[in-house]
Amino acid sequence: MKQNKYDDHPFFQAYADMDRSKRGLEAAGEWHILKEMLPDFKGKKVLDLGCGFGWHSRYAKEQGAESVIGTDISERMLAQAKELTDDSGISYLHQAIEDMDFSEASMDIVISSLALHYIESFDSVCEKVYTILKPGGSFVFSVEHPIFTARKEQDWIYDKAGGEPLYWPVDYYQIEGKREASFLNEKVIKYHRTVSAFINSLIQTGFDILRVEESVPSEEMLEKVPAMKHELRRPMFLMIAVEKKEFKAGK
Repeated sequence: MKQNKYDDHPFFQAYADMDRSKRGLEAAGEWHILKEMLPDFKGKKVLDLGCGFGWHSRYAKEQGAESVIGTDISERMLAQAKELTDDSGISYLHQAIEDMDFSEASMDIVISSLALHYIESFDSVCEKVYTILKPGGSFVFSVEHPIFTARKEQDWIYDKAGGEPLYWPVDYYQIEGKREASFLNEKVIKYHRTVSAFINSLIQTGFDILRVEESVPSEEMLEKVPAMKHELRRPMFLMIAVEKKEFKAGK
């Protein structure tokens, strides 16, 4: 089932009030890693799946992309993205990731930031992205790390006073599937899959794995936000960069 919590006004407002929503990429703890994984955008046609406020779409265009299409299931998200965008080379499309429908070999680069853990079938996404990409094209995405999504609670175990994180528990890791998690004080549906499941789906689709990274805060962010020290204790995000092979065996 396609999920669209972001068009619920209270949820959207809580999301809009997040630091990364107001300040963009530089406030995203994983951005200093993800941006180094991105390919050269110059002259390329780019698709941004689950584009949200359009931060990554605008970055791609600023880096020289010929054109960028950002898609999102949320009309509120897209309205904000359009308000923040002043570039005719970027267009936004109201479309769920599951419904992506673009011509074969029509894109050079597909990117997605923190959206694919909301999608039930990652295999289907891989197949569609593979079809959409030109041979040699790039697919770079970030998701919540499987260590983070394994338990539906998605939270630390705290000391008795309730303020200091003692440790991050990992349980039910090998049991993939739906998790009813709490995000911004609302219940949201996420889908847990293991690290190996992500990688093997990409390999079986025909992609070459180029780089796999796990989030860690930058020194600058550690200095500015003292609470970020806890992000050194477990990774919150998983980032993967792959490339479509020039030829796929058997096809």
